[in-house]
Amino acid sequence: MAAPDAEQLLTPSEVATLFRVDPKTVTRWAKAGKLASIRTLGGHRRYRAAEVYALLESHAPWRSSEL
Repeated sequence: MAAPDAEQLLTPSEVATLFRVDPKTVTRWAKAGKLASIRTLGGHRRYRAAEVYALLESHAPWRSSEL
């Protein structure tokens, strides 16, 4: 069980599901610097949930100047 103050991390697949894109797209975003990633000891990428949700909110399709 994770510590209560532990930061939630998401896998590329979980991030891809949220944005409705392919996991490889998420990896490309990380390589391009559009989304920060953390590397696990095994070399896998993980993404901070808070950062992902903030990015998702800022790019939400229902956000427009008309609202």
